[in-house]
Amino acid sequence: MGSQQPVSSQLQADREKRLVALSSVLAAVLLTSLKLVTGLATGSLGILAEAAHSGLDLAAAAMTLWAVRVSGRPADPDHTYGHGKFENLSALGETLLLLVTCVWIIYESIHRLFFMDEVVVEANVWAFAVVVISIVVDFTRSRALSRAAKKHHSQALEADALHFSTDIWSSAVVFVGLVGVLAGEKLRAPWLVHADSVAALGVALIVVWVSFQLGKKSIDDLLDSVPRHLQEEVASVAAQVPGVEDVKQVRLRRSGAEVFADVTLAVDQATSFEKTHDIADRTEDAVRSVLPKADVVVHVEPVAGASEDLLTTIRLVASRHGLGAHGVRVYDESGHRSLELHLEVNEALTLEEAHRQATGFEEEIRGAIPDLARVITHLEPAGSASSLVRAETAGAAEIERAIREFLDESTVALKPHEIRVQRTGEELAVSFHCTLDAETAVTAAHELTEQLEKHLRARVPELGRVVIHVEPATGV
Repeated sequence: MGSQQPVSSQLQADREKRLVALSSVLAAVLLTSLKLVTGLATGSLGILAEAAHSGLDLAAAAMTLWAVRVSGRPADPDHTYGHGKFENLSALGETLLLLVTCVWIIYESIHRLFFMDEVVVEANVWAFAVVVISIVVDFTRSRALSRAAKKHHSQALEADALHFSTDIWSSAVVFVGLVGVLAGEKLRAPWLVHADSVAALGVALIVVWVSFQLGKKSIDDLLDSVPRHLQEEVASVAAQVPGVEDVKQVRLRRSGAEVFADVTLAVDQATSFEKTHDIADRTEDAVRSVLPKADVVVHVEPVAGASEDLLTTIRLVASRHGLGAHGVRVYDESGHRSLELHLEVNEALTLEEAHRQATGFEEEIRGAIPDLARVITHLEPAGSASSLVRAETAGAAEIERAIREFLDESTVALKPHEIRVQRTGEELAVSFHCTLDAETAVTAAHELTEQLEKHLRARVPELGRVVIHVEPATGV
């Protein structure tokens, strides 16, 4: 029992994700080119660091475009949960690329600060222009990516959005560094020349922090880690569905934008199949109230209900083993209970096969009723082989005479009617209706019919099958 998003809406979502990822690639190409040319022309390590950062962003954006294309593919025999994990893998790859960038930036910054006698940085209008353009483009792309990531729950787009938002702050740090260089020239403060290298270190620290945050989230999703509170919320709403006895297990996993929920419920074993299916459907709806558009699979396990009596438990266990149960007796002797009953088995089975079924029943019933000291089962044939029997109508005079004899000896107001006698080979099969006082107890009516059957068999030796239908005298 499960559910998925409509195919048309999924195709639309995949198309939107690809378009926004493609626009990010184009923006990254523009920014990387501008920063690289300007950084080389001005000698600004801050801008060169930004160019390297944007170059990695370009690779990351290309990786994101590839990831959203692959993740949109439907599930197949090799990827039964779809291809959503490619987005998580892409986000982790972007994290590693960012960390590689940071290593170079930090090394070059420390080298310029402590091991170079003179650093020449030209803080001209082109340097400031490219930083301002970068901030504007980064802001625009970050907002567009963030909206798409939230709408489609895409971690790959979220990673790209984080990259561009990080670029805003890092570009601002570079801007401050260029201002420091310019101020050092105007105020004749040589130490301000190092502001550019300090700005580059600031860029690196920002990128490291964001990279670790993004990397942790990517690894969590790849390892199917989910917030504990989310699992508790799903279990809580599932437990509130009418008919659910217990929520035995909740498992959640994310694959890209897709969320999968597996919920195992305990339902009273006396509940009908139709009602059980309805409970599962209601549970799916309840889970989706917490996890919209989730793919939900509900597994239902039968358990003994709180109000279930001993006889119901015995019959349900027998039914699970393909057996019918009647003539059930439970004896309580000084606190020790024993069970005796008749089990109906398919008459086409051999004794060994029937005994194996009965043994399975006995083992399970001992687990369901732990204090049983003894279980005795009597096997009876029951099945389709004896349901069709050739018969011929026979005279009912002998049977009617035997019934009158029984009534003459009895004080009960028993009124037989619709007597039917048939010959099946060498035996006679008899069936008839009889009315009794409507207030007669069922047990008393059963004992009376047993006595009548015993009397008939004593009077008619060739009698085989006897069926007596008892009904209240006031109506059927």
